[in-house]
Amino acid sequence: MKYVIILGDGMADEPIEELGGKTPLEYAKTPVMDELAGRSEVGLACTIPEGMKPGSDTANLAVLGYNPRQYYTGRSPLEALSIGVDMKEDDIALRTNLVTLSEEEESYEDKRILDHSSDEISTGDAAVLLDAVRRELEDDIYHFYAGTSYRHLLIWSKGSVAELTPPHDVLGQRAGDHLPADEKLRAMQIKSYEILSKHPINLERKAKGLNPANSCWFWGAGTRPSLSSFEGKYHKKGAMISAVDLLKGIAVGTGMTNICVEGANGGLHTNYEGKAQAAADALLKDGFDFVYVHVEAPDEMGHQGSLEKKVRAIEYLDERVIRPIREALDAAGEPYRLLVLPDHPTPIRVRTHTSDPVPYLLYNSEKELRRIGAYNEREAEESGIVVEQGYELIRKLFGE
Repeated sequence: MKYVIILGDGMADEPIEELGGKTPLEYAKTPVMDELAGRSEVGLACTIPEGMKPGSDTANLAVLGYNPRQYYTGRSPLEALSIGVDMKEDDIALRTNLVTLSEEEESYEDKRILDHSSDEISTGDAAVLLDAVRRELEDDIYHFYAGTSYRHLLIWSKGSVAELTPPHDVLGQRAGDHLPADEKLRAMQIKSYEILSKHPINLERKAKGLNPANSCWFWGAGTRPSLSSFEGKYHKKGAMISAVDLLKGIAVGTGMTNICVEGANGGLHTNYEGKAQAAADALLKDGFDFVYVHVEAPDEMGHQGSLEKKVRAIEYLDERVIRPIREALDAAGEPYRLLVLPDHPTPIRVRTHTSDPVPYLLYNSEKELRRIGAYNEREAEESGIVVEQGYELIRKLFGE
């Protein structure tokens, strides 16, 4: 038996008037998911434990079967694993976004947070900008590490876990209302604007009509993680396919194999077909029992507030990822179980994550349930099936 999780990050949403009261998932043309739903268990899963913040960190841990209350030590430490940073016991890791702040206000505090991803800046341009920051701000206590696109890392030696605000939670708001309480971190953030706002790359981006990556923004602080082996826990040899450092870091921490796909970038125009082919090869040629395929695009489009692009991202997931994986497994005659779901909702209305339960689709190639319906939030709720502890959902996938 082969096992696949296909996760559309942030895919779930709320009914939207412009879509006739449908959600983007309900409105999107998803013939593959809907056909599978007719022969699957469709229900709701609570991936965010009560009282914990709704993030891709806690939610993806839960989907992989790790209770976030037990295993979660912060988001950035998981990303540090992906980047290859060997954190010390007394290190604190902080996610360092390259964000876009408004420029017309004189003081940093009065500037508004316009874009948490600087128009999904390329990894190459971001690395150059981060190097400019590093040359002026790095010392024996603070060390910067380049990640992917706008997502980077600061290691604070002998630091403290601070309460910091994710930029995607406060888009359009005044920066000064959400700055770090720690004086040094706050000063570094302000200084980064002075360094980056006049950088040639940002001047060139503005000339092209792109958002400049004109400030660092610190958040997601945490200590070194300690995750148990996925294979030891579930007796399955697993692989991760994602463009995002967070998911790659979770894979490193759990001993799964990261499969890198050329052209996979975490954006709307990622290499969907490459991810699907890599998943099929891992299962059918390379001896893996389990593959986790993570697609970031629906979440990014939700943060951008783009209804049209979020619908398109969901349709791409259906046609360019789920269809070819299913067809490859069917053609090989391999029995398999497939779990499709988001990690959390990223509603267009709020442009950030919420803690609402997410719809899941669980398909078994050897068992037809002959349900009537489609795959979306409404059908999942009407099923009456609710997995209250999201980290137990994977046991359903494995038939435990």
